Amino acid sequence: MYLDSSSPTSVNTTNSASIPAKRPPKPPQAVFDNIYAFSPNSDTLGGTAYLIVEKEGNILLDCPSFDEFTCEFLTLHGGVKTLVITHRGGIGKVRAIQNSFDCEVLIQEQEAYLLPKVKLTTFRQEVSLERLKAIWTPGHSPGSSCFYYPRYGGILFAGRHLLPNRQGEPVPLRTSKTFQWHWQINSLKLLQETFTPETLTYICPGANIGFLRGKKVIANAYQQLATLDLASLKTSAIIE
Repeated sequence: MYLDSSSPTSVNTTNSASIPAKRPPKPPQAVFDNIYAFSPNSDTLGGTAYLIVEKEGNILLDCPSFDEFTCEFLTLHGGVKTLVITHRGGIGKVRAIQNSFDCEVLIQEQEAYLLPKVKLTTFRQEVSLERLKAIWTPGHSPGSSCFYYPRYGGILFAGRHLLPNRQGEPVPLRTSKTFQWHWQINSLKLLQETFTPETLTYICPGANIGFLRGKKVIANAYQQLATLDLASLKTSAIIE
């Protein structure tokens, strides 16, 4: 079970002395002009979090490693208005982030119970923020969700629903921790039917970014999504 790993003492942007000093991590990398990718976070099993900087308020997708350096970066870029969670594995230090930035936390209702001490906004199937649309794509976990951002030809923040394989291609991975594999396949079909080549250009995966070989996103996203053979995937072996 994934639970909020926040310590009882939250990170405070005005009291950095309370945060243990350590070597600065790699700074977040610019993916697009207003989108940054954080280094893999050990709290979320190597997950990658993203920050979208918007005039209306910044959106943080999943939890980066939350220390004084991350806190300073987020503060310098305008803080966090909304923290969205793509799946239970992306939870990390949600409570500390909310305490520091007084941000809304959005999560699919199936996984809200994992954050009993956090003030949450939940959704069922879909919900639209000012510049982001949440789509429930269960399978990897009960509340696994993708988030669609319409700029740059359309970007899908896929969490662990779609991950790059060793060739850098977006694929669903069936592991021993997969909640319901056939649900995940059905969710892929939903995405194939939802988007077009004109509305989906990039995928930002929530892990395995090392397989992108220095590239920051998966390009030609719709074409690669559309070519997935869902019938064959149904019988995929479990990856240990």
